[in-house]
Amino acid sequence: MAVNTPAPGRHQDFDVDTRRKVGYQIMRVLFNAIMWAMFRPKVVGLEHVPSSGPVILAPVHRSFADFGFASFCTRRMLFFMAKDSLWEKKWLGRLLLYVGAFPVHRESADREALQRAQDVLDKGQVLVLFPEGTRREGRPIEDLMEGAAFLSARTGAPIVPIGIGASDLAMPKGQAIPRPYTIQVVIGEAIDPPARTGGGRVSRSAVHAATADLVVKLQAVYDEAKAKTGRY
Repeated sequence: MAVNTPAPGRHQDFDVDTRRKVGYQIMRVLFNAIMWAMFRPKVVGLEHVPSSGPVILAPVHRSFADFGFASFCTRRMLFFMAKDSLWEKKWLGRLLLYVGAFPVHRESADREALQRAQDVLDKGQVLVLFPEGTRREGRPIEDLMEGAAFLSARTGAPIVPIGIGASDLAMPKGQAIPRPYTIQVVIGEAIDPPARTGGGRVSRSAVHAATADLVVKLQAVYDEAKAKTGRY
């Protein structure tokens, strides 16, 4: 009889530890130094990221390197959703949990990941969430997942759209070694959370509308970031 093997990273302890751990800070400084040496990211719109309280950073996703540019958007501690296949290597899974990442199964609704994401926001922290769900190609921003809008409505966290220009040229899908391109990061104005119904519930129509608004705002910052590179 076949036995269903749980997806990598399932049911591991994940603690929203908001203390600024020394190890975390050292790794972040080293990581930022490496990212700066490779990509020289230029960031505009830092004032749009709240200095306190829950917030969802919602970058476009055209390259494996995109997650790293969120670290240049705020000095606050970051928490991430990451694809569960990264937990197939136990040492990497432990490291990811330590630095604030937790696994998400992208092929279906992942209630465990959604609950962890809500826990992060309920504790007033920063969640990095790619609303496209996976790396995509081309200019259009479309068919966004509704998780960002849903979590925004549930927790009251604003969504901050982030455009990243030239990451698809520097490290396109399938390429392991990055090319030396200067990356442009454009942070848009925060989008207010969708309104709840009179009973405090999150209406499906409100989530749909907020997701549609995010499509427009994310497209705008992505187009601006691409234009700033002068490469397209």
